[in-house]
Amino acid sequence: MADGNRSQAVAVPPARAAVVLVLTVRPGPPDPVRELLSDAAGIVRAVGFRAPGEALSCVAGIGADLWDRLYALGRPPGLHRFRKVSGDRHTAVSTPGDLAFHVRAHRMDLCFEVARRLTERLSGLADVVDEVHGFRYFDERDLLGFVDGTESPTGAEAVDTVRVTGGDPVFDGGSYLVVQKYVHDLGAWEALPVEEQERVIGRRKLSDIEIPDSEKAPDSHVALNTITDDDGNELRIVRENMPFGSVGEGVFGTYFIGYASDPAVIERMLHNMFVGDPPGNHDRILDFSTAVTGSLFFVPPAGLLQDPPPAPGRGGEP
Repeated sequence: MADGNRSQAVAVPPARAAVVLVLTVRPGPPDPVRELLSDAAGIVRAVGFRAPGEALSCVAGIGADLWDRLYALGRPPGLHRFRKVSGDRHTAVSTPGDLAFHVRAHRMDLCFEVARRLTERLSGLADVVDEVHGFRYFDERDLLGFVDGTESPTGAEAVDTVRVTGGDPVFDGGSYLVVQKYVHDLGAWEALPVEEQERVIGRRKLSDIEIPDSEKAPDSHVALNTITDDDGNELRIVRENMPFGSVGEGVFGTYFIGYASDPAVIERMLHNMFVGDPPGNHDRILDFSTAVTGSLFFVPPAGLLQDPPPAPGRGGEP
């Protein structure tokens, strides 16, 4: 196998455009899907060569059930089906997903072309169950009007936040990806005074400055998503959320895209949001934003995709 520790392009600067595809793979031999995953980097290079400098990239993630079909390896330790989180009033649903492709660039046409080429190769093999075309909205704001991802790490810190290390060397350099589609009730949200919107989020709307802890509402989005380990160190993830919407259909939302070296960090955040910390103190943003999908994937090191280990039931290198 090739060097499996080289990471996919997870920790990159925010994009102006993105396409996220979630697919389920039909029963059948795994070879065509393995081959597509091996060739995905080449597809990105071929499309990006025509438009250099546009920061085109694609991250491929694999769900738990498909992993068992593709590779004669044990699952990465944190890989499992997305676990539904049910609170008193709101639920983080779990929806099917075998493959995820997160395509980013400064131009939507490049993202669209990569997504089209990937799905062409998977025709008859897999079905798209979710497709979102995201866009940059003004100065990195979501459709609720607040800057999104302010505390997301960047640079070397982002790499450290998402990169799996210190376990099975086969998985070192990988990452975990959680995606959720949230649909907003913009009518109800925009009926709130700005001061009340700020209380829900935990930040000032115009300046993006975090509200001091002494004034911050305990059910605010910021309060419930700030978590620490036993030593008091903040546990962080890399958020690559993108707004999406359809004016004609009246559908507006945020597509949550979270990367971490351990999915338990994201799962703890979701528990705080939906169940509450303490229980019953749910994230008030959920009164205006409903989760309609939820899937978990492992993002393998680039070398594992391009030079994969044997498929189940086979010996030796493929």
